[in-house]
Amino acid sequence: MASLLNLFKSCRPFTPIQLPSRLRPGKLTQPRRSFTPLSSSSTYKGDSTPSVKDLWLHNTMSRKKELFKPKVEGQVGMYVCGVTAYDLSHIGHARVYVTFDVLFRYLKHLGYQVSYVRNFTDVDDKIIARANELGEDPISLSRRFCKEFNRDMEQLQCLDPSVQPRVSDHIPQIIDLINQIIDNGYAYEVDGDVYFSVDKSPTYGKLSGRKLEDNRAGERVAVDTRKRHPADFALWKTAKEGEVSWESPWGRGRPGWHIECSAMSAAYLGYSFDIHGGGMDLVFPHHENEIAQSCAACDSSDISYWVHNGFVTVDSEKMSKSLGNFFTIRQVIDLYHPLALRLFLMGTHYRSPINYSDFLLESASERVFYIYQTLHDCESVLGEKDSTFDNGSVPSDTLTSINTFRSEFIASMSDDLLTPVTLAAMSEPLKTINDLIHTRKGKKQPRREESLKALEASVREVLTILGLMPTSYSEVLEQLKEKALKRAGLNEEDVLQRVKERTEARKNKEYERSDEIRKELANVGIALMDSPEGTAWRPAIPLALQEPSTTT
Repeated sequence: MASLLNLFKSCRPFTPIQLPSRLRPGKLTQPRRSFTPLSSSSTYKGDSTPSVKDLWLHNTMSRKKELFKPKVEGQVGMYVCGVTAYDLSHIGHARVYVTFDVLFRYLKHLGYQVSYVRNFTDVDDKIIARANELGEDPISLSRRFCKEFNRDMEQLQCLDPSVQPRVSDHIPQIIDLINQIIDNGYAYEVDGDVYFSVDKSPTYGKLSGRKLEDNRAGERVAVDTRKRHPADFALWKTAKEGEVSWESPWGRGRPGWHIECSAMSAAYLGYSFDIHGGGMDLVFPHHENEIAQSCAACDSSDISYWVHNGFVTVDSEKMSKSLGNFFTIRQVIDLYHPLALRLFLMGTHYRSPINYSDFLLESASERVFYIYQTLHDCESVLGEKDSTFDNGSVPSDTLTSINTFRSEFIASMSDDLLTPVTLAAMSEPLKTINDLIHTRKGKKQPRREESLKALEASVREVLTILGLMPTSYSEVLEQLKEKALKRAGLNEEDVLQRVKERTEARKNKEYERSDEIRKELANVGIALMDSPEGTAWRPAIPLALQEPSTTT
């Protein structure tokens, strides 16, 4: 025991984790990417080594935006609480992990080497209850839903974290951490259960702002008369018959919910790291309890920035499995493209609530179609020509437009990830591309191709950083059209037949019938576009969603 205590005096986990190479400290090997202002005397390369723009993040602990300064220059440690894997994930989960994927990507863009840890809770009351309901081993059930979760994240173009630890693989680290908390006088054992003593933690409540006397047994904090204080929470739970359990100094049992993340974050990032994140619902009790546990085990435990995203709501009520008002990611992307869902989630600032609605999803879908159609048209005009260019050949007004766009991107993203402003800033370069392609004046612009190349490159780079860049413009456009047809309850042949009928009606000067067909399709989200080459169609927001309902 003495040797164990000596280990913890240095605030190191009892059972060291063999870290992947990308989680070990090391020198930066990738050049920092930046939007360097273009001028006629410099050549645009897309990569450079500029000074990093200041990044400001809202810190839940201080309740204000703070300048981001990592503990180790050039390196960032970030831990985000993952899902409790017992069912398919809903879009509330999608919001959490898209939010932190955007942060992960932007930190990498700024040149940081990021160690991103996102756990899986695969030992929990809810998992056990679901496994019993299905007659399945709880660990196997949870592993299955961990895989399903990762499939969803791949669809949403979320990058893989550096490591994804599971609770069941870290029982020794959890037991060692509980032992240290007990030895330091912050926890006690009762009949095989171990509880954290909240009144021993003088700063308990500093994250949530709650006073100890206001705390009661609540979510995941069981009512138990054996506890010294109603808000004391379980670090270890004695095994019940038929439950998954492990041997421990207190008998067979399993860990409580809160201790898991303290143990796994310490195992991979140490007790002092940069960013701890999750949904706003985790501020209390989960993250409050994590702070108490970690500080009880190591008095130099310190997380610099606590970052939390707002809820996805349905009729102004939080979306959650327990309330039964949720839509799974699978349900949504069955009808809408995953990149439309990603843009929908990024269209509201991450700390604000976002209300789920068909109208907003349709709007996001229409917007991504516009973005990719514009870039596809640009690609088509440029054809197979070399996409590289010397910015000295790019017109000065185009360079000014690009530099403005890039400045707005950096300014908005560095201001606590203002993604709605970033997305809005994309409108101007996209409009310029469309003008150069489709208007008579634009087609006559000198060095038009150079302008198109530079504009497309600048938009593509931002889309890549935001995780919105598809593998192929033409492919994603076809996928968006397929989703729109599915929502409309039509197929391509149905639409083409309606277009043919409308063309005949126009030839016969049956304009009322022609307008009727156009409106019928528009009502279900199919917009017709006439041109000298004929009539084409594209997805659009259904008129039924745009027009206010009327009663008669």
